[in-house]
Amino acid sequence: MSPTIYFIIISSLATGTIITTTSHHWLLAWIGLEMNTLAIVPTISTKHHPRSTEAAMKYFLTQAAASAMILFSSTTNAWATGTWDITQMTTPLSNTILTIALAMKLGLVPVHFWLPEVLQGSTLLTAMIVTTWQKLAPMALIYMTINNLPPMILFSMALLSSMVGGWSGMNQTQTRKIMAYSSIAHLGWMMVIASITTNILTMTLLIYLMMTTTMFSSLILSKSKTIQDTMTTWTASPTLTITMMLALLSLGGLPPLTGFLPKWLILEELTTQNLAPMTTVMALSSLLSLFFYLRLSYSTTLTLSPNTTQAKHKWRFKTTKTTLPLSLTTPISLLLMPILPTITT
Repeated sequence: MSPTIYFIIISSLATGTIITTTSHHWLLAWIGLEMNTLAIVPTISTKHHPRSTEAAMKYFLTQAAASAMILFSSTTNAWATGTWDITQMTTPLSNTILTIALAMKLGLVPVHFWLPEVLQGSTLLTAMIVTTWQKLAPMALIYMTINNLPPMILFSMALLSSMVGGWSGMNQTQTRKIMAYSSIAHLGWMMVIASITTNILTMTLLIYLMMTTTMFSSLILSKSKTIQDTMTTWTASPTLTITMMLALLSLGGLPPLTGFLPKWLILEELTTQNLAPMTTVMALSSLLSLFFYLRLSYSTTLTLSPNTTQAKHKWRFKTTKTTLPLSLTTPISLLLMPILPTITT
């Protein structure tokens, strides 16, 4: 991909997200979502491989259907109320359609099937963009319409997302699919608290973006596409191996890492709202996610002791000239490491 085309795509991604997050008119928000979709589709299909083409087509069809549902929802609401203001969604049917459309945009259960397949057909860098930057515009719309969205639908999707994300990620061997189901599970935690308090939602989203970016940065630097690839990361960079292990443990919500903080606050708030059954289900579903995080972190540390793997060592292969040396790029991941103390006031 030429630098000019790459610059145009990145600019379109940024512009589309900014338009959606700053607009109060549904047509402007829809235009921003479409710019995001049209910019990321060629990025997914850059490899000119059948799997990449299939992933790009799945992403385009899903996002186009979700955008059409958002436009239909806003049109129905404007027909009934006479306003196109995003914050004035008062028609129950429009709110229900909008909730399903935004869930499809984000990848919430039961409209999540596109996310693992798209990430598996993309490069690690594109997968990182899909699981981080592409979540900002739909989340901004959720922020602006959260007072009108039906809470029972959000709670149901949240519970299903946390359970399916943890259960489906247990038998995966591809790191991109593991991160896809990790994203689904974390989105479930965000949605369960969205209609209660947006302050914790904001903190959860920021920590999720930081941890996911850290993990994908480690995978990109180590070129780890499967669990078996992570077993030889120690021979390339011991620091990167420790970084990846700590990022995985933080994603799993293991104290005292930062990933424990949002889960702790969400469970505390649900308990305060007398939602004990939902609190129990969310806590149990986090154990499922923690299992495959621990399995993956264990595989990254297998080479800490000699003769524990039969895989080829990565130091035997030459790295490409376009890749920065690991000694220079490892601090980039370390700066993003979510190792803040989980102390709240």
